[in-house]
Amino acid sequence: MGRPLAGPAASAVKQGRVVPGFRLSLGVTLVYAALVICLPLATLIFVGAGLGFADYWQVVTSPRALASYRVTLLSAALATAFNTVYGFMLAWVLVRYDFPGRRLLDAIVDLPFALPTAVAGIALTALFAKNGWFGAPLLAMGIKVAYTPIGIAVAMAFTSLPFIVRTLQPVLEELDSAVEEAARTLGAGAFTVFRRVVLPILVPALLAGVSLAFARSLGEFGAVIFIAGNQPYVSEITALVAFIKIEEYDYPAAAAIATVMLGTAFIMLVVTNALQAYARRHEGDRR
Repeated sequence: MGRPLAGPAASAVKQGRVVPGFRLSLGVTLVYAALVICLPLATLIFVGAGLGFADYWQVVTSPRALASYRVTLLSAALATAFNTVYGFMLAWVLVRYDFPGRRLLDAIVDLPFALPTAVAGIALTALFAKNGWFGAPLLAMGIKVAYTPIGIAVAMAFTSLPFIVRTLQPVLEELDSAVEEAARTLGAGAFTVFRRVVLPILVPALLAGVSLAFARSLGEFGAVIFIAGNQPYVSEITALVAFIKIEEYDYPAAAAIATVMLGTAFIMLVVTNALQAYARRHEGDRR
């Protein structure tokens, strides 16, 4: 038996605080969040608001900006849809099966986190160009990837895949196999067990991974600009439009366009959190 807690540590436990020094830790955390997160975002909104409503609306609804929203949202949606299916399958295989090279594959999943996005963009452009290893066969089938919105989706899918895999893996590892065995003993088939038992448990984590992947795709820049072609109204993303405004020293316009991206990501995260809460509540009612 260990020695009983005494002094400030015992007082913290009695008051329901697990970590002594909670107030100091909370204060440091809040100051850090204010300086690193809130202050830059507030500055962005403040600079964008300096345009006035009429000028702000004119900037964010210009034909070029609207075209960039369409390209960015559609490409991000396509990349997220692909990663939802492929990332789910990859996480399932990594957790449920043991095979040669499994640890190597598991390590490769984190490669987009470690690889500079510009390097990823150059590599993807080389692979999917008309004379690339993947681009040439696809072009022979009439599918052009590089310098098209499809290439943008490929780059976004590459950089956002780890968010879905790494979000699902811990939940899959903690999933009690006894629940599945109980369902099988009651006569449920493999697909029924997956649909009625496993999938409802994974839905909140899957939604979290999908939201993070989609938000990451919306803000992707380095990997996209090399493979996109950057043609206005065709393959130009919103982040590039904001970057062009910065190069033109039009900082208020750049901030205005950036606030649209920020607002879109924020709304998407709020909706996703609401869906997660609903899924957890629904699962709790079923239990």
